[in-house]
Amino acid sequence: MKIVLTDAQTVTNGDLDLSVFEKYGEVVVWPLTSYEETVERIADADVVLLNKTVMDAAVLSQAKNLKYIGIFATGYNMIDLSYCREHGITVANAGSYSTDAVAQTVFAFLLHHYSRVSDYDAFVRDGGWKNSPSFSPFVFPTFELAGKTIGILGYGAIGRKVARIAQAFSMKVMAVPHRMPENTDPADEVIYTDLDTMLASADIVTVHTPLTDETRGMFDAARFAQMKPGAYFVNTSRGGVLDEQALRDALESGHLSGAGIDVLNIEPMRADCVLLGVKNLTTTPHVAWAPLETRVRLLDIVETNLKNFIAGTPTHVVS
Repeated sequence: MKIVLTDAQTVTNGDLDLSVFEKYGEVVVWPLTSYEETVERIADADVVLLNKTVMDAAVLSQAKNLKYIGIFATGYNMIDLSYCREHGITVANAGSYSTDAVAQTVFAFLLHHYSRVSDYDAFVRDGGWKNSPSFSPFVFPTFELAGKTIGILGYGAIGRKVARIAQAFSMKVMAVPHRMPENTDPADEVIYTDLDTMLASADIVTVHTPLTDETRGMFDAARFAQMKPGAYFVNTSRGGVLDEQALRDALESGHLSGAGIDVLNIEPMRADCVLLGVKNLTTTPHVAWAPLETRVRLLDIVETNLKNFIAGTPTHVVS
């Protein structure tokens, strides 16, 4: 069996042991693979393991031996699932491996914005405290999370984890699930509502939904205008769920007090990205999922999925 990893650099910088796959066959590891290189590199592969490599029908049709695609991610929008179903190619994703890491990043953004730790640290490093007449200089306004309402769009594993952390901060939680639950427990103190109501009520809006035809571009100028003046916006899901120019306009106008994003429409960020250098915007380079412990867990899931496929009992199958 020939196993090809097409974009190992998106999973490890050398801190994970990819030799775990060698017990299942011949392994070929490519750091990154462009679209133009994909056909040649997977031409005789039985198994492809990938993160973001595009596998459309044009590519897949040239991989005559391909039986299995294992994804180092939860999302699978880069793979033509219809083609895979028609040609008996099993596709398995990694499930909820990054729940804790992504929820942690949401609150890293919130604490960065509301506690201004990095701003105060820079103030001290620049001599501001040393030269201050007061022991407690109020240079930057700070605010408590307690009592604020956080609105969560998408209430899967990550959304629920964000809700639990928010409640630990004594925040109020509103959730817009993909499907409204038939039975809810009042004890969980979550208000289930629709998107319009949540946008008008929440001090913070955080997005945890997959990128679909329904969600693509849903955060446009009209949606941002629905949000409360001074609200804070977080996106750690997919860049495609928002109109980047609309977010820039909402920040530049002051309608939003800030935003934290981990994802863009086009990644890596291009030199002409409209969000580059925008005030009150904190951007991280799609690393919410990337703590070491998270990637170790991810590697274990991908290996287990491959082992189960070989044994005839495939797991986490999406096609």
